Amino acid sequence: MDEMRDVDEKNRLERFLGVMGRSSSFTVVIILGLVLNAAVVCNGGITSSFVRKVEKTNDMPLDSDVFRVPLGYNAPQQVHMTQGDHEGRGVIVSWVTVAEPGSDTVLYWTENSKRKNRAEGVMVTYKFYNYTSGYIHHCTLKNLEFNTKYYYEVGIGHSPRKFWFVTPPKVGPDVPYTFGLIGDLGQSYDSNRTLSHYELNPAKGQTVLFLGDLSYADTYLNHNNVRWDTWGRFVERSVAYQPWIWTAGNHEIDFAPEIGEFTPFKPYSHRYHVPYRASNSTSPFWYSIKRASAYIIVLSSYSAYGKYTPQYRWLQNELPKVNRSETPWLIVLMHAPWYNSYNYHYMEGETMRVMYEQWFVQYKVDVVFAGHVHAYERSYRMSNIAYNVVNGICTPVNDLSAPVYITVGDGGNLEGLATNMTEPQPKYSAYREASFGHASFEIKNRSHAYYSWHRNEDGYAVEADSLWFFNRFWHPVDDSRSS
Repeated sequence: MDEMRDVDEKNRLERFLGVMGRSSSFTVVIILGLVLNAAVVCNGGITSSFVRKVEKTNDMPLDSDVFRVPLGYNAPQQVHMTQGDHEGRGVIVSWVTVAEPGSDTVLYWTENSKRKNRAEGVMVTYKFYNYTSGYIHHCTLKNLEFNTKYYYEVGIGHSPRKFWFVTPPKVGPDVPYTFGLIGDLGQSYDSNRTLSHYELNPAKGQTVLFLGDLSYADTYLNHNNVRWDTWGRFVERSVAYQPWIWTAGNHEIDFAPEIGEFTPFKPYSHRYHVPYRASNSTSPFWYSIKRASAYIIVLSSYSAYGKYTPQYRWLQNELPKVNRSETPWLIVLMHAPWYNSYNYHYMEGETMRVMYEQWFVQYKVDVVFAGHVHAYERSYRMSNIAYNVVNGICTPVNDLSAPVYITVGDGGNLEGLATNMTEPQPKYSAYREASFGHASFEIKNRSHAYYSWHRNEDGYAVEADSLWFFNRFWHPVDDSRSS
């Protein structure tokens, strides 16, 4: 919207100067001399000139209302859900009880039904240094009806709590669906603003694609796992009502040999289950799902991905399975971005890019979403796959078969914003800004989708960056320069 205002201002100036009889060359000089309020055009695309007020990012204190423990004896807390199968007819419901294990049962029913169905789950616990978890329950609801509102109840027998969710439409090529995008959220005051901004956005997603780095508990002394509990209570207001599709980030690794903790991802893997076996994955850190008209592939930046590794072999077999006549939109999620023009985490995704980018181009991935860098950035459709040790060709080039790469690592965590950018802005970078926010990806049909990014400082409906996406399989024209 800011860019449209800039174009309107430019047109008004040109009309004014034309009336005054100025030469076209003088007009160009005047216009190029203007300081536009929205953005600065650099060697690449746009570096936003929006300046966020500089203030320290602090985690909310433990007695904050967003961390409040629900009332009642052994009341279930930290309730969350994710997709529970490959097609969208299953849901994994998870929750924690503290006083005692309690029931593993979930009661669920459709909006207009008087009959309650019953599903039985499992319970796990873990210890991390001097912390012992509560009783963590996971229960999969299966064979649900598509596009249906369900109510569900957990905590049976003690202090039950009731929630609801809506299943996705049946998988199909022209099924409209909206995804929210959040990454690197944490539990700071800015994190709360981000989540509230997402919840109140008129374009709010039906499912969140979460790009890794959840609680940031590992930033505390001895990886204080109490901060896993507070984070679970903090996000419950959203994730108990709509699925969040999980991606593991570096703050989920929790590898701490200095305190005797040698198992990576221990808290995360006990608390957050995903349907990885449904896509023949051997690990919960990489998997795929179908949802409406999208095929979503989740990759792990922090698991082995070299040739012959399980993740490599899985992705090699997975990409050819995608039927673009059934699920035209091919979306990939990861944590560490491959294209990043900030000096923070610079080139950390490079070795994974070298391994897999050729496949992304070959199979015409539409968009890749990442987090990790605590800022926002969107690329043009570019690839860098011509290089070998002999030819020395290592510069990204325009490629209409390549994805758009978008970094949404700006959820608001206590580590603060990444403000130091590489200069000049690379040619592959279309738009970048150091602000907290979230994004949405609204699929319209098999050929078109609308993407928007929303900074926290703006009104709920304001789009700080946006782009019409044209599907790489059904409508492969240049869309990445049409925002």
